[in-house]
Amino acid sequence: MLPQGEMRLEQKTEQNVTLHGFNNLTKSLSFNMYDICYTKTKAEREAYIEYIDEQYNAERLTNILKNVSDIIGAHVLNVAQQDYVPQGASVTVLVSEGPVVEVPTESYEESPGPLPENVVLQLDKSHITVHTYPEYHPTEGISTFRADIDVSTCGEISPLKALNYLIRSFDTDLMTIDYKVRGFTRDIHGYKLFIDHDISSIQNYIPEEIKVLFHMIDVNVYQDNIFHTKCKRRQFDLNNYLFGYTKDKLTPEEQEDITKQLQIEMDEIYYGKNIVN
Repeated sequence: MLPQGEMRLEQKTEQNVTLHGFNNLTKSLSFNMYDICYTKTKAEREAYIEYIDEQYNAERLTNILKNVSDIIGAHVLNVAQQDYVPQGASVTVLVSEGPVVEVPTESYEESPGPLPENVVLQLDKSHITVHTYPEYHPTEGISTFRADIDVSTCGEISPLKALNYLIRSFDTDLMTIDYKVRGFTRDIHGYKLFIDHDISSIQNYIPEEIKVLFHMIDVNVYQDNIFHTKCKRRQFDLNNYLFGYTKDKLTPEEQEDITKQLQIEMDEIYYGKNIVN
């Protein structure tokens, strides 16, 4: 296992080598967001699920993925979209390389990516997908909504450049972000290259004005080019988690009990385990 510093030095060198054929590295970004809501009654729960299904229907999700394609400079080849009954939606977009004037040097920089309409980058043989999962607790008043978005690319650009836009497209309490570089490509001498850019943390692709809003934890396996970041919103306002009314309609005891339920739900998702009182 190479020390972290040595591995990064090798990556710096790789940026300047001549490849043998196409860059065959596959770079995969998985962006998972959660919305949490307290729904006291069956009617509230049904209204929340209906609201989520309307807010994140297949048509809107398709528009988000098409914007991601624009950001990474891709041509959309095919779109498959589906709204499910009783709830949820899926969209799959197949994309190919878009027009590139020259390979952008900023592709390799650890910095937040652009928003739509102001960049063209390189991509090929890739896909973008999203699936939504509305669900609720069987006995307590917690409802959750999860959206899983996967951006898989081959070529020069990292899909992490789409992360800034994806975060801004969803009003989320919790985010789980995974990034992995798979496979290898070769230089003209046959030497295998397992990554073609420096990366120390997914957090470096998230703007500062967003990072200050979240607690963040990194779990990275540098030698295997695996990067993982979990994010949980710092500030808690009960009004943001009630559907159809505000906390002034609740007694202090109810406010305390609901706050506890919501915070346990968020902590369990954030830490990936059940918390026993």
